[in-house]
Amino acid sequence: MKRRNFVKLLGAGAAGVALCPVVPSVVAQSLLPAKWRSYRLTYEVNLPTAGKIARLWLPLPNTDDSNYQFTQGSNWLGNASSAQFSTIPGTNFPLFSASWQGAGERTVKVSSIVKTADRAIDLQHYRAPASSALPRDVGRYLQPTKQIPLGGIVKKTALDITAKANARDPLQKARAIYDWIIANVSYDSKVRGQGSGDISSMLIKEKLDGKSVDIHALFVGLARASGIPARQQFGIRINDSVLNQHLGGFGDVSISQHCRAEFYLAGFGWVPVDPADVAQVMALDILPYDHELIKQLKDRLFGSWEMNWVAFNQLEGVDLGKTSTAGRLPFFIYPHAEIEGKQQDSLEPQTFSYKITSALLVGTGAKL
Repeated sequence: MKRRNFVKLLGAGAAGVALCPVVPSVVAQSLLPAKWRSYRLTYEVNLPTAGKIARLWLPLPNTDDSNYQFTQGSNWLGNASSAQFSTIPGTNFPLFSASWQGAGERTVKVSSIVKTADRAIDLQHYRAPASSALPRDVGRYLQPTKQIPLGGIVKKTALDITAKANARDPLQKARAIYDWIIANVSYDSKVRGQGSGDISSMLIKEKLDGKSVDIHALFVGLARASGIPARQQFGIRINDSVLNQHLGGFGDVSISQHCRAEFYLAGFGWVPVDPADVAQVMALDILPYDHELIKQLKDRLFGSWEMNWVAFNQLEGVDLGKTSTAGRLPFFIYPHAEIEGKQQDSLEPQTFSYKITSALLVGTGAKL
């Protein structure tokens, strides 16, 4: 068996930012600022034995440290002919890749240690600055992409939403879009994976349902079409939720991938949102839009993320490099493998096959 280590040395963790709760409820009190938790996220992959050449790519926790997540390192163990920790081509986002030459057993185990703290910000006193100039690295999140076009029905819908809400500044517009999505988009548990994010089709067909990728691609598209920089964040849930039983998972998290979203306010920075989680609770708990719990959750998740989740990357149109035959993936949130150039079904862990597990690290041990 071969083993490689990739260790990232860190200084002291950054402090979280507190959010003053508006409603004295379980939801409002449940996200505790600056309480860091350590996890081990592990992939166990056992690819089919047929074919002469097999290749594997795994998304890893984002190593761009923040006040809500930082990664301490990763290691691998397995029988790959070659393997490495690197970054997605053209980006700083980490991935693990491996290849096998010849038929036979193909196994690899990759573990990452990551710390998270609930992310929450206070927007009560925000006022848009006189100058709305954006940092250079933020402006690109106003641009259309193949996955998220901004013209036609997307632009029209965005204008209709913000006009009806009489929203004038970016914060008001973002909130109007957020509220509209929760009121009009349905969470569909039958959708494979986390959806495709085809927002033009959703709007043209007036079929406003899906899962987190669909819902947050729609939020991002409508925000960008309104002149607000916005982006998706792709990752995976790694622990139970204190907000709602449907919003987390622990242990076997092989199908716990989840997409979130952010929008940018000039003079403030990135603001986290998760309308998909509100839609999910409404659907699975069969609660109406005006239910008190939904009102509280809606307010809570405009400006916060419960960090029982780890971010991988924020990429659309992902190129895995010259050795992949897949072309550009719409996003990179699942394990990806190719055998003799044929893609395995990333949404079927049992036939792929892979298992993803999470463990909460407590003291010198782990809660499995």
